[in-house]
Amino acid sequence: MGHFDGGSGGLVANAAESQRADFIKRTYVHLAGAIAAFALLETVLIQSGVAATFSSMLSGSRWSWLIVLGAFMLVSTVANKWAHSGASREKQYLGLGVYVVAEAIIFMPLIYMALARAPDGHILQNAAITTAALVAGLTFTAFSTKINFSFMGRFLMIGGFVAMGMIFAGIAFGFHLGLWFTGAMIIFAAASVLYSTSNIIHEYHTEQHVAASLSLFASVGLLFWYILQFFMSMGDD
Repeated sequence: MGHFDGGSGGLVANAAESQRADFIKRTYVHLAGAIAAFALLETVLIQSGVAATFSSMLSGSRWSWLIVLGAFMLVSTVANKWAHSGASREKQYLGLGVYVVAEAIIFMPLIYMALARAPDGHILQNAAITTAALVAGLTFTAFSTKINFSFMGRFLMIGGFVAMGMIFAGIAFGFHLGLWFTGAMIIFAAASVLYSTSNIIHEYHTEQHVAASLSLFASVGLLFWYILQFFMSMGDD
């Protein structure tokens, strides 16, 4: 979950309507930019053959995945801290950029497998459309109800630790978590999107649009990850 720096402007919830609108606009423009950068970088990694090499490397040992996941968690923590830093705008953008690169790398094997299963890319397309539709619905819910969902933070944190423990155990001991786990994680990721969207309205400060966009990007990425896994598990080809 995000760390809010009280030194970066006033709370969006207490700001004038024009300031709130400007903050929300900047946040979603940065989110769109992060998604576009992710898609472009992923395309380059796939077409250059890096993804194939990386996937082959990881398939050699299950411990490789544990190392990659551990590195991703470490980089994500640092990137999130930089993005929420009030020290400088450059450091905030560096945090967002680092996170986008880390996300592109961690997604490489999954997207490579999805394209290997359906070279026409329709599995990816279906997963992306489903993710976009869910995000749109959750965004509408957060903005229309104006409910502060910040209370979900502690439950998401506990659920995240439990999920991560199960993922690490599954990799370490070589058992498949199954479709039920994927379904549960889709619900968890959807709750994370709702929580992140609510924080944009109620918890962030007016100068934290970079941090807000990173939080949203992370939640949307998590949702896309498990929806893509769901389509692949259902044999949508």
